[in-house]
Amino acid sequence: MATYVQQSKATRAGGARRIAAMVLAGFMGVLLIIQFVPYGRDHTNPPVIAEPAWDSPQTRALFFRACADCHSNETKWPWYSTIAPASWLITRDVTEGRATFNVSEWGRPDNEGDDAAETVQNGEMPPWFYLPLHPEANLSPAERQQLINGLLATFGGNLERGDDD
Repeated sequence: MATYVQQSKATRAGGARRIAAMVLAGFMGVLLIIQFVPYGRDHTNPPVIAEPAWDSPQTRALFFRACADCHSNETKWPWYSTIAPASWLITRDVTEGRATFNVSEWGRPDNEGDDAAETVQNGEMPPWFYLPLHPEANLSPAERQQLINGLLATFGGNLERGDDD
């Protein structure tokens, strides 16, 4: 009887390993197949048409450090932006960011520059999921306030200004 119980446990463990291996193989197969979906591969940046008249070089530098990958035509595409499904998400985020607010196409009528300071002030930008892979975009509180003040000076807006320490 003890031998039967030991064999039964061994059989169950082998079956569980077999199922886990099949699930892992299926997952890897799906990851391989989705690499052939032709979306998120074009990492050609459009030309810079015009930039706004920045209030200072510091505002421009902070903007390019924290915002420009999605809100300009000067995106730095990381290595993982060529691997699906990350490539799909990154391409979508950059496309939406450029459509909403793009400093490389300044003068375009639907550019929402006047909302830039407010979205930074409210913590909506940069998004939380961007920061772990882009630590340079994680601004100190003083840099964040300097960026907000600079965005207000450059683009306007109705946000009350913070301290200008």
